[in-house]
Amino acid sequence: MFQIIILAAGKGTRMKSDTPKVLHKLCEKPMIDYIIEESKKITNSIDVILSHKFEDVKKEIEKYNVRIHKQDLKNFPGTGGALKEIPFTGEKILILNGDMPLITADEIKKFFEIDADIAMSIMNLTNPDGYGRVVIENERVKKIVEQKDANEDELKIPFVNAGVYCFKKEILEKYIPLLDNNNAQKEYYLTDIIEMAVKDNLNIKALEVNEEDFKGINSKKDLSVAEKIMCNRIKDKWMQQGVIMRLPDTIFIDAYSRFEGECEIESGSVIKKAKIIKSRVKANSVIEEAVLKNSEVGPMARIRPKSEIVDSKIGNFVEVKASKLNDVKAGHLSYLGDAEIDSGTNIGAGTITCNYDGKAKYKTKIGKNVFVGSDTQLIAPVVIEDDVMIAAGSTVNKDIKKGSLAISRSPLKIIEGFYYKFFGKN
Repeated sequence: MFQIIILAAGKGTRMKSDTPKVLHKLCEKPMIDYIIEESKKITNSIDVILSHKFEDVKKEIEKYNVRIHKQDLKNFPGTGGALKEIPFTGEKILILNGDMPLITADEIKKFFEIDADIAMSIMNLTNPDGYGRVVIENERVKKIVEQKDANEDELKIPFVNAGVYCFKKEILEKYIPLLDNNNAQKEYYLTDIIEMAVKDNLNIKALEVNEEDFKGINSKKDLSVAEKIMCNRIKDKWMQQGVIMRLPDTIFIDAYSRFEGECEIESGSVIKKAKIIKSRVKANSVIEEAVLKNSEVGPMARIRPKSEIVDSKIGNFVEVKASKLNDVKAGHLSYLGDAEIDSGTNIGAGTITCNYDGKAKYKTKIGKNVFVGSDTQLIAPVVIEDDVMIAAGSTVNKDIKKGSLAISRSPLKIIEGFYYKFFGKN
């Protein structure tokens, strides 16, 4: 049986944020979620070690049914200290860092396949400056040397420690109790196990890994780089499943959105927590927590949370919020909030559902085959029944019965010759 332990206790001070580092998001999902989800593809025996803002992180990850521990930073600080009070239950135990959201299950699996007492990750860097070097002889790790302690030959080594380790259970049981904090930082270091194991002539093998997959997040800059990689992975996945994307580098799709059937997403669009079914999202539109089905939206439209758009065409500069539209046309320049609009209805330019009175939100219900003229204000709560026409420029503040015409206009007043009088011209 395999066990995965995720170290997520640190403060992440270089993030310069009150948010715990592991709760910072890539494509709208906290980085710790990615790591747990990939780990769950390998084993259900997962331990997560927390400390900083323990309750906040615990609340986020409880849904995964993992074992959650709080590190005693006062008595046992450091990566080795994190394991001092953890039960080791797997035959092989992988130690992951909670700030590596780009790691995949395929990469994790490789560690468990290596026949060694310890398997550790290394990266082959063109420029390893600033990193500790990993000295390998006859395919076995001999030591990890910090750059400041490295000699001239060691400085030429391109291999650096990527910070992920897989131990046989008995190795951790033997060496974790032997760790001490006799160092400048007064911390217990997991890397000290490597040194002790080398002295005991144990079999330590290095697994060369891809820098992208094992990228750690230590700053907002790192976060932005990792998010770009994750967003590209998400888009690649959906394009392989048949989604058409126009200039995909300009499109943002989060980790929660889903697509069904052949969809098309044009440049500059932002899609978050949406479900899009056989629909087209035109350029520079924003879809948030909404459902689109057999519909066309945009360009430059905004579909806000709790909206469901079915068999409809929503045009440029139309905003829809918490509304259900079924076979509706809203070509341009409208706000439809807290509305239910049925089939065959046309919404003219400049139409607004006035859904908020400063204290509460109210519903606008529009039936079938309704023609709403341009620049109409529908003051909720209001019900427009089927087969109604509303004249352009009307303000509607009462229910309208089926088959009616509603018109609300002030009489047009014309004063002849006023232009010449006003400007003093003949």
